[in-house]
Amino acid sequence: MKLLWIGAMCVTAAAVAYSGDKKDDARFAPGPASSYSSKQTNDNITIAAVPYDTEELAHKAFGKVNPYEHGVLPVLVIIQNDTSDALRLDHLQLEYMGLHGDRVENTPAGDVQYLGSSPKQPRPPTGPIPTGVFKKKNPLTAWEITGRAFSVKMLPPHESANGFFYFQSQSTPGAKLYLTGVTVASNGKGILYFEIPLSTEARP
Repeated sequence: MKLLWIGAMCVTAAAVAYSGDKKDDARFAPGPASSYSSKQTNDNITIAAVPYDTEELAHKAFGKVNPYEHGVLPVLVIIQNDTSDALRLDHLQLEYMGLHGDRVENTPAGDVQYLGSSPKQPRPPTGPIPTGVFKKKNPLTAWEITGRAFSVKMLPPHESANGFFYFQSQSTPGAKLYLTGVTVASNGKGILYFEIPLSTEARP
């Protein structure tokens, strides 16, 4: 009976954790790629991209943290697979292309937490005990940065995936997102590159 009780408690705890994750996910739910104006379709694969460079957009995705205020431009990418084949997405390569041809590669989500922070200067001692160095918490360590990053490696037929890529760049008018590395899982065939004009919009 004791083992049964412990097992029931574990199942209950897992269910609570799972429902909590679903609640977090429900707060941010982008539409399908086809519903956005900033998109491109190649071989029945549609990719949409939206730079999150305003306070309003950042709040919807990252809560109290606005990565753009700390030198990091998040770009939401939505991939919609309207083919009959699964797609491999584990070798995606992305570049933020400015109006004048300058290019910036994306920064891995796990590295973003090391950007945009600077520790406070040491405080001068005011008594016999040194106060040491006080560091301000880097807001880019928020769980949403990695939690909402694009992480899908394989996309089944007629399914969609979304997530953020991060760029150490200013958001400039006329910029584009250059994306390569989408391949057909069954035969390794590469899909033509995507060059998507960017515009700031949360919804179509």
